[in-house]
Amino acid sequence: MIFRQLFDQQSSTYTYLLADEQSRQAVLVDPVFEQARRDAALIDELGLKLAWTLETHVHADHVTGAWLLRERLGSRIALSAASGAEGADRLLQPGDQVEFGKRWLEVRATPGHTSGCVTYVVDDRRAALTGDALLIRGCGRTDFQQGSAETLYRSVHEQIFELPDACLLYPAHDYRGLTVTSVGEEKLYNPRLGGQILKDDFAGYMSHLGLPHPKQMDIAVPANLRCGRPREASADQPAQDWAPLTYTFAGIWEVQPQWLEEHLRAVQIVDVRESAEFNGSLGHVPGAVLIPLGELSARAAELAKDRPIVTVCRSGARSAQATVLLGKAGFTEVANLSGGMLRWRAQRLSVEGGAE
Repeated sequence: MIFRQLFDQQSSTYTYLLADEQSRQAVLVDPVFEQARRDAALIDELGLKLAWTLETHVHADHVTGAWLLRERLGSRIALSAASGAEGADRLLQPGDQVEFGKRWLEVRATPGHTSGCVTYVVDDRRAALTGDALLIRGCGRTDFQQGSAETLYRSVHEQIFELPDACLLYPAHDYRGLTVTSVGEEKLYNPRLGGQILKDDFAGYMSHLGLPHPKQMDIAVPANLRCGRPREASADQPAQDWAPLTYTFAGIWEVQPQWLEEHLRAVQIVDVRESAEFNGSLGHVPGAVLIPLGELSARAAELAKDRPIVTVCRSGARSAQATVLLGKAGFTEVANLSGGMLRWRAQRLSVEGGAE
């Protein structure tokens, strides 16, 4: 079986590509909207046919790429019937099998983080995709989306810890760079659910986490209940192939800081902050031209239409709007610098001006 573990840095989400080597049929578990272009490219390079996109649950920290991939690749969408989502091609029940070629995944209900969480177990029981039900030395929170600590405890012990100790477990998220664990490891070392920890101990632990709600929750949950379908946006956005761009759920093309630093001379860099910011403590990207956002529409003619444009601001918010304005002005190769100057400086990339 072909297996790939992919990562989205912004949401710390793992996406999993599994495929049958003979038939080339594939499934993609927990796709991220902004990474749909990346995922489609990998599927094409490996010569695969995407049969299904699957969700382990309705995510609160990112928007799924399921709908976008269905529009682009003709794949079908499946997730738990208990999730309450609309627009899927198949609503899964416990014990169902999702087939791809001669391989298949078994669906196990593992609610507790959310009411619709499932774990996908590979047919030979050598690996399972646990979503947020069981993380590496941790587990998903239980304080929203019909979560329940008692339910999660039962789910993990009855549905995941029942698997062979050697079974590898792949979570939907990790925030420390860890990639895989096993049933045996988590039974012994998971500080929340392993060892001799009882259900009441676990419930008491989870009730005192005091975590803030995910920043993207108000956007992600409603969108994911539609399987990632935007309310108005079209999947047929014009392709941009001049850089490894990502397309956000808000409809903005973005480029990552590292790529821009390596291609400074190949693009026009337009900083849309005010003059004091441009020359302030954050400094600016080498070679950037200052055109404040309020002046951009009137001064767009100063820019060449035969070279790509990257827009920049402090955080990426104003420069995202700048890409919209430039698009209306007839510029077709435009992208926003993801994270703006804050991320640029955080990655210690070269600047002009600014302070240490």
